[in-house]
Amino acid sequence: MYGKMHSACLYGIEGVMIGVEIDLANGLPQTSIIGLPDSAIREAVERVRAAVKNCGYRYPQQRVTVNLAPADLRKEGSAFDLAIALGILTTSGQLMMPAAEEMLLIGELALDGSLRPVTGVLPMVEAARRSGFSKVLVPRGNEAEAALISGMAVYAAGHLRELPHPADAGTGAADQPDVVSDKQRHIPQASADHPDNEPPLPFPVTVMDSQGDSGRIHQPVMALNLEHLRYHPQHSVSSLSGTADEMLREDFGDVLGQSHVKRALTIAAAGMHNIILAGPPGTGKTMMIKRLPGILPELNDSESLEVTKIFSAAGKLTDTRSGLLRSRPFRAPHHTISAAGLIGGGSIPKPGEVSLAHRGVLFLDELPEFSRNVLEVLRQPLEDSVVTISRARAAFTFPARFLLACSMNPCSCGYLGNTGTQQRCTCSPAKIAQYRAKISGPLLDRIDMQVDVPRPSDWKGQGPALSSAEMRRDVLRAQQIQAERYSKLPISWNSELSGAALRRYAALNKESSLLLHGILESLGLSMRAHDRIIKLARTIADLEGAAAISSAHLAEAVQYRNLDRQVVAEE
Repeated sequence: MYGKMHSACLYGIEGVMIGVEIDLANGLPQTSIIGLPDSAIREAVERVRAAVKNCGYRYPQQRVTVNLAPADLRKEGSAFDLAIALGILTTSGQLMMPAAEEMLLIGELALDGSLRPVTGVLPMVEAARRSGFSKVLVPRGNEAEAALISGMAVYAAGHLRELPHPADAGTGAADQPDVVSDKQRHIPQASADHPDNEPPLPFPVTVMDSQGDSGRIHQPVMALNLEHLRYHPQHSVSSLSGTADEMLREDFGDVLGQSHVKRALTIAAAGMHNIILAGPPGTGKTMMIKRLPGILPELNDSESLEVTKIFSAAGKLTDTRSGLLRSRPFRAPHHTISAAGLIGGGSIPKPGEVSLAHRGVLFLDELPEFSRNVLEVLRQPLEDSVVTISRARAAFTFPARFLLACSMNPCSCGYLGNTGTQQRCTCSPAKIAQYRAKISGPLLDRIDMQVDVPRPSDWKGQGPALSSAEMRRDVLRAQQIQAERYSKLPISWNSELSGAALRRYAALNKESSLLLHGILESLGLSMRAHDRIIKLARTIADLEGAAAISSAHLAEAVQYRNLDRQVVAEE
């Protein structure tokens, strides 16, 4: 006897359709799962066996073989439990589901038969839609997440008992008790709009009696009323991470002074340029970067689905009833993080912090405190906007297009450059050089803006502080200009320009070109820095509404290469 159900698993951050094939043969009672399963899948044998028995079904006393196809793809997780259980029940003749070919089955089984939610449902359901499936059955805890994919009829169950029970086979309307048991009380009455008063099932379900005769289920206490279980996507309209007003609770208006740093952060947000703030302790570096998400525009529809899929695959999508993620991610890992935690990894690689920050901000506080080996793995994603992790059997690619925001002290004690009565630096030149050497030249070359954050001298006498609302208004205006300019290109921000597109949309006049050439010669900057200065100048021009890049825009962009200028001065 042979049967087949359809489930899915994660491959990186993408869903992959998996066929769950069941074969029952004569022989010693034994269940084998093949197709490169991990330990969690192999343990599904005991979970499914206990769940089937505890729900009143009969587990076949035969040789049961479960094949997960394609067999050469390594699989992990517990999402196959429901498909395995229903596959065994249908193949053994206890249930009939003729239309199950159209349905994706996802869910983990508890020993009592209840269904537990699993991670990665969003990319799995999206993969099913691409493969032509129109229905999906998931645990109740995953119904809101599954309903985020349009075009799929989403059904949810909390327990295997919500499917027809074998003890009810062949019973007619006259045999039904007037009082419904507590176990069945949550199942609503069937609608009179359906023929024969039958509940609207996604597939015909027939329960076989002990003699092998089938009886069509007519009573609502025996069948799943999917109108009750169906999740309605129209409820998922708000943002998961809160509205823009909630984001603006931490306001740049709380930061006294530092107007030039706020200007730099506005430019960084307007073009998604990498930025590092360097200054003594207590000058507001961390405080200002943590307010950076509040001035960024919300994710558009395609970006929102892309980011939500990554969080779903990583198991970090918690409140799915609020809809897709709309606020840009903000990730701030501790400096003790490993290279695998930052970039992603594992036997079956999972996304790391750089991918969780995709389309948002990755904040590395106290940059020199991170291990140099950890920092060096940032080179590829900063340049290519993707992370490629290779294993013996496959290579996994994760998106990693993020704004890198960093902070650092000028030296290990933090007080280099203080004058007057302020605390003096106690670091030797060798110690300062050792501290700064943790940040390699190639990594620093990939950071567009390097800004000094000195201690404010007269912050009490300054006027009203620039607020997040004012900064966000400027960022949105510049972002709209870029959206119109790049509407026919697969890019959204000035920081993504390269090659012919850079020469076309960020062209320099003769005066600006001569100025930049002289600066490159005097500072000894690389050609990568040359391109990044031009892209930064393009963003400054957009903030001012200028159609072309002027010498003033270029000069301001060069001023933000502060660490490069310090190196030249020390030499």
